[in-house]
Amino acid sequence: MPGRLFLERKMEEIGDWIGRAGAPTQAPRRNIQPGQDLVVLTNGGWRSMRWGLIPVGRVNARGRPVMETIINARSETVFDKSAFDGVRRGVVVVDGWYEWTGKRRKKVAWRIAPTDGAPLIFAAVWDVWRAPGGRELAQVATVTCAPNKDVEAIHHRMGVLLTRKDAGTWLEGEDAESKALCVPWPEGRLGIERAGDVDWSAA
Repeated sequence: MPGRLFLERKMEEIGDWIGRAGAPTQAPRRNIQPGQDLVVLTNGGWRSMRWGLIPVGRVNARGRPVMETIINARSETVFDKSAFDGVRRGVVVVDGWYEWTGKRRKKVAWRIAPTDGAPLIFAAVWDVWRAPGGRELAQVATVTCAPNKDVEAIHHRMGVLLTRKDAGTWLEGEDAESKALCVPWPEGRLGIERAGDVDWSAA
């Protein structure tokens, strides 16, 4: 959707691959969880952010702020809902992600990655949340769309995936150009296998 991510190659390699220097050093991570930091590419460069966005403009029926954290933002509404007013666009580059199928106590974890071994570029939105007391926190959510044929058997949504060329459009293009990129990834480019000995309690 994604719910967990993994990035096992060096960030320096990611920076070279996508053509954006200055990526920070980071140890390999086999289980990146919501609430943890992600390295995000913005149109101003690389930046560390918390995965999980509290929409600045989101309020309940009484007009009070809603503090629920959004991990994944639906592409169908992210450009239009007032809750996302002012968010900026970024991309998250990883090796792949995990999904689960089955009932709660018998869930099966699936590892999803490109068949060609290249990294994946997830479209994302981000902003800076200002907490009471003045603390500021950069926060990010990945953007989702309908699944392609590769993914639909295990989940009803997938992340919006971008080519390296389209990543530049997502970061710097007009809203209409970015909306046009919010489509399922072409079939046959993703491999899905049962996840192995991942420690789900660790990063």
